[in-house]
This record gives sequence, structure tokens and C-alpha cells, in this order.
Amino acid sequence: MARIAVIGAGAGAMAAAARLAVAGHRVVVREREATYGGALGRFEREGFGFDTGPALLHLPAVYRDLFLKTGREPLESALTLTQVDPASRHVFPDGAAVSLPNASRGGVLAALDGALGAGAGERWSDVLGRARDAWDATRRPLLEEPLWADWQVLGRDPYPAVRRRGLFGRGRGPTTATLAEVARRELADPRLIALLESHATAYGFDPRAVPASAAVLPYMEQTFGTWYPAGGMRALADAVYARCVERGVEFRFGAPVERIVVADGRAAGVVTADGEVTEAEHVVAGVTPQALAGLVPGGAPWEASDAPAGPPPGPVPARMTVALALRGARPDGTAHRTVVHTDDRAAELAAVFGGGAPAAPTVTVLRPDDPATRPDDAHEAVTLTATVAAPGPGGLAADAVEALAERMTERAGAAVPELRERLLWREALPPSGEALLPGPALAGGGGRFLRPANRTRIPGLYAVGGWSHPGGGPAHAGMSGAIVAGLIVNGDDWHGST
Repeated sequence: MARIAVIGAGAGAMAAAARLAVAGHRVVVREREATYGGALGRFEREGFGFDTGPALLHLPAVYRDLFLKTGREPLESALTLTQVDPASRHVFPDGAAVSLPNASRGGVLAALDGALGAGAGERWSDVLGRARDAWDATRRPLLEEPLWADWQVLGRDPYPAVRRRGLFGRGRGPTTATLAEVARRELADPRLIALLESHATAYGFDPRAVPASAAVLPYMEQTFGTWYPAGGMRALADAVYARCVERGVEFRFGAPVERIVVADGRAAGVVTADGEVTEAEHVVAGVTPQALAGLVPGGAPWEASDAPAGPPPGPVPARMTVALALRGARPDGTAHRTVVHTDDRAAELAAVFGGGAPAAPTVTVLRPDDPATRPDDAHEAVTLTATVAAPGPGGLAADAVEALAERMTERAGAAVPELRERLLWREALPPSGEALLPGPALAGGGGRFLRPANRTRIPGLYAVGGWSHPGGGPAHAGMSGAIVAGLIVNGDDWHGST
């Protein structure tokens, strides 16, 4: 039995902790905050409840596997998961609207043809067909295995080039285009372009810079479905935490780690801010690469030849959340998720990735049919989210937060009739460190969109969570926990699932 110190209690760190505890190790988690869950936060007021991080779950198989591997009780014994149908409704600037069914390629094709005109569904389906090729080519190295030592081979974009007509028009291997270039060339319709690009910006990617392989993001959603846990995504964090406790993981909250002890060239424990020293044979760090570099002697814990030890080039945006408490019941047939697209996409991208506040942001309106979100059935809780530029060290000024919340509320009126008349109160939750969007790892772009490896240059020290391989989002963070546990239990030569 080894002693294992885990830094942070985010989803990835807890996923690793539960698996390691079941393997017979003594696991102690130290979290600087007063609670667990990381980005899976919740805001409550006057009987209303709102998710403050990711609001829907994709690839639920990740957490089903976690629960099966850490005990006989399945995930559904601790959590009620419901497929969201329609998966999303989209409202475009010209007034067109389309509801996309959950996990139905044919249904999506028909819905797009009906709402946007004949041929729209086929063009969308063709793009996602090529995204499937990219998914099949990179699923294992990007999601299921430790990052390859020769990670540079993943710098080639697996999204296939489009075969063109004419004598010299053969498609030759992978593309070198960005997602925005693919959207313009293959979709043409500005509404389809907005639909494709909005999946990238929701994960914090600039479609003008991200490789075409980012098309796997809508492919994953359309193929594996969109799921909502009763009680919100915070309920998923509750379930994973409870599983950790059941398996003997010890949690210490309000215990920031100040330093990782390195002795005889390997990780040997941690020192907390109050001077407590805890010895350990392995240390698992669920923090940003920059934070981890500050905890170890010599700075960056990855070799110079390793994958980029930080986010992709360019600014990392954040999530702005606005909580709306409404009087009146949620109408029957209301879509759980509606995306109200911006009137000026170019201006929005320039603002989000250039450090400004968009004048007319794309707003996601979340209206779950969940009694846990409201005081009674005569009220409704609505959550608005938008991708915005990350705040500076001092955060956003109060007047800027309120101005952005007002713009988001105004745009949400396209999804919530009589919103102003029903509004009881509004709470703006400005972006913070937990609201930054690291995004999942992507192939292409010369490897710039990969995440730092779970193994570090220091034996016994591992990185876990959304800022490490295979990247951000609840499912990817859960995968990172499985990879780290596999490396510790099976040794650093472990190559992943077979």
C-alpha cells in the first residue's frame, strides 16, 4: 500500500483518488477551498439553484466506468441521468430557429433541412462525417492513453481534406485548415457556420485559430448524446465525492499546498501553508501547469521536449454566468438549452479573444425541468452563460459585470418570452479562476492544442484534471483521473486501456 497525496478536489483529482483507493492505496486529498468539485460549482439563493460551471454532461460512459471500477454500484445508483431532448435549440440573427434532436444524425439532418433549407442537413452531416474520421483516428491517444512520448505525431490534423472536383482536385490526406476555414468552405450558410463555431467557443477555442479537428466537439455531442443529472452538474460532483469517501479517501479542506517535497530525485510528499509535512510515495496534482511549476523546485515539471506545458497560444477565455429567478411555471415543451447566436460574430470573436466585452454575445439559456433548481413549481430558475475574455488580475469591475449581465439578459429574451415581466431577481456571477475554459486536447496545429502529459520529469509526480492530458470538460477530466490511476497502479510503462 502506497501513500498518495492529491492536490485539489476537482473532478479529475477525485476520479483518480477513488480508483487509487480501491487499488489499496492510502489517499489524502488536500483542497485549498472549503469544498470539492472545482469547476462544478453551484449558486443557491432563496430556494433557487444554478450550476456555475459546465451544465450538461457528454460522454457519461466515463463516469459509469468510474463507478463500475470503484464498486459494484453503478453511477445510476447515486445519480439520475436524463437525456436532454432536444439536445439544443438554436436561434439565429435572421429569426430562424432549429431544434436539434439528441443523438440522432438523421434527425439532425431533417431538422436542419426543415429550418434552414434543403441541403443544409447534408452539408452539416458531411462535416460531421469527416469529424468521425478524425475521432476514430485519435480517440485512443487523445482520450484513453497517456500522452505519447512522440506526441509530435499528433500535431498533424486528422480531419481529412475535402475531395474537390476536377483533374487536380483530389483531396490528399489531412487538412491544414482552421475550423473557421472549414466552416466557410464546407458549410457556406452563416447559420451553419455559427452552429459549428459555437461548439468551439463554448470550450474556449477561437475557431479562427483552432485546427479543423475541433469538429470532433459537435460530433461527440451528436453521437453520444447530451445528459443532465438531476440536481444539476453539482450532483455529479456530490456523487463522485461520496464514492471517494465510501472507498476510504481522506479529504482536508482549507488546506492549500505550498510546496511539493522532492527527495532523492522523486516526489516524496507535500507541505501545506501552515507548515504541515505529509510524506507520500506519489503526488497527484490537480492544478494548472503554472501553479504546479510554482510548487516544485526548478520550476516547470515537464521536460522541454514534452508537450506544451500550458494552454494553447492566445488568451484563455472564461465563462460568465447570470442566474435568473423567474415567477411563473416553466412552460411544457420548453427546450432545456437554447443558444441565441450573436448578431455580429466577427465582433464577438474579436472581443472574446482580444480582451474586450462583446456588445452582443452568444448566450446559452439553460432551463432545466428540475425541482431541485426552484422553490416550487410556480417558479423557474434560468441560467445564462456566455464565453467572454478572461478577466485581469483584479477581475471585472462591478459596472462592467452588470453591463454584460444586462446584455446577456436582453438577448435571452429571444428564448424566454416575457422574461422581464417574470423576473424576480438577477445575480451576475463574474468569471473567476474556476471559470476559465481550458478546453479538451485536440490533434493538429503542430501539437499546440495538446495538454501537458500526466507524467512529469519528477518520478512520482503526476498531473491530473482539465489542465493536463487529455484536457478540459467533465468527461475529459474524468479520463485524466483514469490515466493517472493506471500509471500509478501499473507503472509508468503502462500504455492505457486495451
